[in-house]
Amino acid sequence: MNEQQDRSAQDKDVDEATAEETFEESVAEIEVDSEIAEDSAQDLSQLLEQARAKADEHYAQLMRAHAELENAKKRHARDLENAHKFALDRFVAELLGVRDSLELGHNAAIDESADVNKLREGTELTLKMLGDAMAKFGVEQIDPLDQPFNPELHQAMSMQPRADVPPNTVVAVVQKGYTLNGRLVRPAMVMVSQAVGPA
Repeated sequence: MNEQQDRSAQDKDVDEATAEETFEESVAEIEVDSEIAEDSAQDLSQLLEQARAKADEHYAQLMRAHAELENAKKRHARDLENAHKFALDRFVAELLGVRDSLELGHNAAIDESADVNKLREGTELTLKMLGDAMAKFGVEQIDPLDQPFNPELHQAMSMQPRADVPPNTVVAVVQKGYTLNGRLVRPAMVMVSQAVGPA
């Protein structure tokens, strides 16, 4: 039994030594894991700081972009308001010369010794000035005399039986029409021919 006790004591010593080594290994592993965790925590902290810095930078960029967008909106609204307000500015400047010419003609016509031929010539020049000013801004006259009737540009006031022209031909223009940059502003008021019926 002594041998057994000796063996038992030796096994106990071995078990204690093994347990002590295992404990020391565990402590060493925990220390290594703790160092890794500390390093990892420092890395995560640095990454978090970098992410915060980027987020702050992106937020600042977003705020600048938002402010620029608001300024652009205000500038666009102001420009649009000015465009509406002064859209006719150049057109009015062109018409001022026509008005001046009309006033000169009117003053000349009031004079009892006015020369009718000069008045007529002045009126023709004024009409040409007006036509040029209108054409400069895309206003075109519709004068469809002797052309086929076009319901998109003409408005028939009456029909006249005519044998000398084909049916649906404009035979008289009561009032000229106008387009602005190709869009109808006012149709031409016209009289249109129709076929002569049997007598």
